[in-house]
Amino acid sequence: MRVLLVEDDAMLLDGLRLGLKMHGFQVEAVSLMGDAEAATRASRFDAMVLDIMLPDGSGLDLLRQLRARGDATPVLLLTARDAVGDRVQGLDDGADDYLGKPFDLDEVAARLRALGRRAQGRPTPQLIWGALVLDPARRDVALQGNPVALSRREFAVLEALMERPGFILSREDLQERLYGWQDDVESNAIEVHIHKLRHKLGRDAIRTLRGVGYRMGEPVA
Repeated sequence: MRVLLVEDDAMLLDGLRLGLKMHGFQVEAVSLMGDAEAATRASRFDAMVLDIMLPDGSGLDLLRQLRARGDATPVLLLTARDAVGDRVQGLDDGADDYLGKPFDLDEVAARLRALGRRAQGRPTPQLIWGALVLDPARRDVALQGNPVALSRREFAVLEALMERPGFILSREDLQERLYGWQDDVESNAIEVHIHKLRHKLGRDAIRTLRGVGYRMGEPVA
């Protein structure tokens, strides 16, 4: 999942960014409402972790702006304002979940995974495509019951494709999912990851549609 983290506490921002990356999320982090608003217009995110109290405004204002323009990105409010009235207002303004500070990093990660499942209409925690099973929480993959060792970015490519197995994802879609704004990306990076995945999962596991992108192949029995 590609997550936008909006938090003005520098120490908490760095801790969350590193911790969520360890959980397998691709995290873009900003500390101002204006930067967050610009990021959501420039790019697509699978979820947002949003603090309410920001130096240049209220996170609730940003939330209302997102919903007013039809942006349905799942939003997890993360804030020290944990009174019932605050939770009700945040949820009524369009938030999908609410977690008060202090919090447990594992719970933040679990709630983000749950938001991702809900947005995809997926009832199970695992992604299943025939005999291929990917578990986002455990960060493991099995093919016909046998574990498959993947690098972090190979896992991210496969996860993106398995989340929407009938859809075509372009190279740019996958690059956006794997890399941050300031990362240097080799021109053939996605092709290299796809090649390695085919070597481990079978050459027909992922289909290439030339000039368009990639999608999962036929499910393996």
